[in-house]
Amino acid sequence: MKAAIETHKLTKWYGRSRGIIDVDLTVEAGQIFGFLGPNGAGKSTTIRLLLDLIRPTSGSARVLGLDIHRDRLAIDRRVSYVPGELSLYGDLTGNQLLTYLGNLQGSVDAAFRDALIQRLELDPSKRIKSLSRGNKQKVGLVAALQHRPELLLLDEPTAGLDPLVQQTFFGMLRDAVKEGSTVFLSSHILSEVERSCDRVAIIRDGHIVQTGRVDALRDLAHHHVELRFAGDPPAAEFAAIDGVSDIQVENHLLRLRVLGPITPVVEAAARLGVTDFLSREPSLEETFLAQYGREAVEVK
Repeated sequence: MKAAIETHKLTKWYGRSRGIIDVDLTVEAGQIFGFLGPNGAGKSTTIRLLLDLIRPTSGSARVLGLDIHRDRLAIDRRVSYVPGELSLYGDLTGNQLLTYLGNLQGSVDAAFRDALIQRLELDPSKRIKSLSRGNKQKVGLVAALQHRPELLLLDEPTAGLDPLVQQTFFGMLRDAVKEGSTVFLSSHILSEVERSCDRVAIIRDGHIVQTGRVDALRDLAHHHVELRFAGDPPAAEFAAIDGVSDIQVENHLLRLRVLGPITPVVEAAARLGVTDFLSREPSLEETFLAQYGREAVEVK
């Protein structure tokens, strides 16, 4: 499948201060890709490099198959960007701003734009400076989506949105992907990435520390498993399985933790005559904390 974003050892230093270091990413077209990490990890720096808003210290990147510097104008025609700190023309109304931005980009389907406005319950007749932070964010999201871009680069896009609007927004992103768009979404909110993204890369201190499907990344955290047997639990059989720890026996109940794939435990349980099986799947938050420590992430 064609890659929407490719980076090779992409690096940015701000003098002696670290931006990102040797970032290798491949984002396939037609997916929602989550870029997860705590504040200051390098998420915004990566996006700004992809847009040629800042230049890399070393390394390279391609967006939609094009060189980020040499082909910047061609990329700009096909990409939308919502920055983490949105700055809009305060004296314009929402309608005026969306029309202006639409004209800069080219032709925009007015009916499609109006449908986006309606879904987000935005009043576009008000001046931008009178809007709340959440409604300003809605204007920025409509502006990004209205011309049906091939690639959406979204830096903390749900800032200021209430939970119901967030659900609506992620539904809009899924619709955009169905129509052929690709979404690259940075966030430090683990639940947001978990429910919306197909794949995720985790960045910490400027380095990519893990990449994969959301469900595969959960295998990095401990599953909590309870097994019930008719007789004495065969604890020694499970202790011999790689990744099993913290075994506790209570009458006919066996409790344990599994780090990594749970399949060997399931197979052993079936072979040893388990009568009841309970496994609690780890969340992405637990995965992150188990791998990188509580100091590595700011959870909201």
